Amino acid sequence: MKTFNVKHISLSLGLMAMIACTPKNVRLSSADDVIESRVENLLKMMTLEEKLGQMNQISSSGNIDEMRDLIARGEVGSILNETDPERINQLQKIAVEESRLGIPILMSRDVIHGFKTIFPIPLGQAASFDPEIAQEGARIAAIEATSVGIKWTFSPMVDIARDPRWGRCAEGYGEDPYLTSVMGAATVKGYQADSLSDPTAMAACAKHFVGYGATEGGRDYNSTGISERQLRNVYLPPFKAATEAGAATFMTSFNDNDGVPSTANKFILDNVLRKEWNFDGFVVTDWESAKEMIKHGFAADEHEAAVKSANAGVDMEMVSYMFVKELPSAIKQGEVDIKKIDNAVRNILRVKYRLGLFEHPYTDTNLKDKALYADDHLKAAKKAAVESAVLLKNNGILPLGSNIKKVAIVGPMADASYDQLGTWIFDGESEHTVTPLAAIRKMVGNNVNVTFEPGLTYSRDKNKDGVRRAVAAAKNADVILAFVGEEAILSGEAHCLASLELQGAQSELIAELSKTGKPVVTVVIAGRPLSIGKDADNSAALLYNFHPGTMGGEAIAELLWGKAVPSGKLPMTFPKSVGQIPMYYAHNNTGRPVVGNEVLIDNIPLHAGQTSLGCTSFYLDEGWTPLYPFGFGLSYTKFEYSNLTLDKTTYNANETIKANFTLANTGNMEATEVVQLYTHDIAASVTRPVKELKRFERVTLKPGEKKDITIELPAQELAFYNIDNQYVVEPGQFELWVSGDSQSGTPVTFEVK
Repeated sequence: MKTFNVKHISLSLGLMAMIACTPKNVRLSSADDVIESRVENLLKMMTLEEKLGQMNQISSSGNIDEMRDLIARGEVGSILNETDPERINQLQKIAVEESRLGIPILMSRDVIHGFKTIFPIPLGQAASFDPEIAQEGARIAAIEATSVGIKWTFSPMVDIARDPRWGRCAEGYGEDPYLTSVMGAATVKGYQADSLSDPTAMAACAKHFVGYGATEGGRDYNSTGISERQLRNVYLPPFKAATEAGAATFMTSFNDNDGVPSTANKFILDNVLRKEWNFDGFVVTDWESAKEMIKHGFAADEHEAAVKSANAGVDMEMVSYMFVKELPSAIKQGEVDIKKIDNAVRNILRVKYRLGLFEHPYTDTNLKDKALYADDHLKAAKKAAVESAVLLKNNGILPLGSNIKKVAIVGPMADASYDQLGTWIFDGESEHTVTPLAAIRKMVGNNVNVTFEPGLTYSRDKNKDGVRRAVAAAKNADVILAFVGEEAILSGEAHCLASLELQGAQSELIAELSKTGKPVVTVVIAGRPLSIGKDADNSAALLYNFHPGTMGGEAIAELLWGKAVPSGKLPMTFPKSVGQIPMYYAHNNTGRPVVGNEVLIDNIPLHAGQTSLGCTSFYLDEGWTPLYPFGFGLSYTKFEYSNLTLDKTTYNANETIKANFTLANTGNMEATEVVQLYTHDIAASVTRPVKELKRFERVTLKPGEKKDITIELPAQELAFYNIDNQYVVEPGQFELWVSGDSQSGTPVTFEVK
């Protein structure tokens, strides 16, 4: 192990004896004990400046000379946004061979849904209801990113998102705590492999801790007002699942909750994360989020901001340099205990040791040629795109058959190689993207006459001159494939919307195409749920794709022609209009829930009485149902559920509920159904959601096949934080559904004693 410069030979020999070797008279019981011993020995030798340096993350300037002095003085713990393996090795060499203690730098990057091979956005992966997709996608992202020297990514985002106006809903797994927990944990395991010491492992970062997805008005960085009980029942479970999956790091969120910015929230960072969950990795701020507490009005200046975030439990500060500038004086004045600093450095060093950075600080610059865009990576990305697609409407036109000889392809997303990749693709390369247009032409060859007339040049285009040409081309076709949606820039961080309708003249394009009398198959490629009711009405079929990534085109082509069968389900509720937001399936009931005989606005008689319309919780103009519910998705076949029974009617809290039912494929195509199990606690010490997803399973059946299925649910998983904020299973009556979405099915009841 080459760790220190020969100029420090006398010091390096002593350190190597303590750090790299286990003393003969000390018997350590595990690898963790070895690491803890090394951390403590190294920590004893560090100056305050070197300790604070480990807590300092900088963004690469691209100029090594500009960063050299800081690194050589040991004042940089991590660098983000450097992706050239040769430069990474040069920077690492300065840290390892020129700094006094030779502590390697942790290289980091936003690798969110792929490094070079881009998978569907996380919201799309959630639509697969397949944790293997998330784990494999993260594994491939880690293999590709580590090949250039990146060892830490700021993913997964496990924020619960119940407002599609929020652009960052694209980056997470939707509205449901259970689905988000399962997919987030799978992603952590994919990034980190079986062990962080694996050369292809990349440290995961669970973000944004916590409540960020509940920002007021769906505006990024905005305030939240989440109670502790709601935090514990809804927003914290996915983060707890990430810790149990071994997430090496956490990131604080930008928002303040109940007036306290997350970056200085001791309750979540210390009480919950450290003391309750025993997390022993490290916590990093989001980009300058510590400094931004000044603008929040929570700190008067940088000094106070640094003190508050350090005391709350932040270990590393991203890019604002306040820790290195302000904490020395704060420690001297007694505002921050040096023990806080020591513990932060312990957490950082522990992760670096677990990653094997001390043993293997350098990157093999030849690895990337083998790792990037490998055939198996592209196949996995295509599979993910297939499973992530959600069929929302089909009047029988899909799948397209051999009778289709002329196809008109229109719309701005048909050949949008960059926008198809979606948000957060810093390293994605559009020249590797397979678009739907290219994939369809290749797949059908000379057997089908394909005409391409986009009509609109990009999703926000309001110029309708091209619409006439698109309609003219469509009139001669057997079927029209209209590719619409959102450019990548319209979703992601800071990209929030007040309207969820299709941008530009896309709806007008679909409406004009429908007037031709030819069947219109609308294919949406977007980063969030959109309010597309009128577009669905003008379409014979509607296939929804959350920005599907590099291989999205091939996946869509195969789905349209039936070479693959849609199996995706919606991970977020689709509202009819923004006026219904927030709208999510797991809401609490009111004292006056909808009963079904309410009068909507078009049916209100003149001079109607005040109470004649139904005094329940609904909108006069939009009713009470969504456009499409959570968990919804069609197939090219039909699935029937029957014979739902439980093994018992009464359970103790330590027993397991066994739900038995029959699933039948009554159609003529082999297909996969995502079976979903929901429960409802009928009466509790606090009001409980009308339904909660507790299990899901992908089941593949051949035509005509039936299968008896049993899903097990430990009664302990009915626990929640009650009126006293205690996590308990309360005795009482429950309902249980097994169905294909969150709104269908007939429940059975059981009791827990």
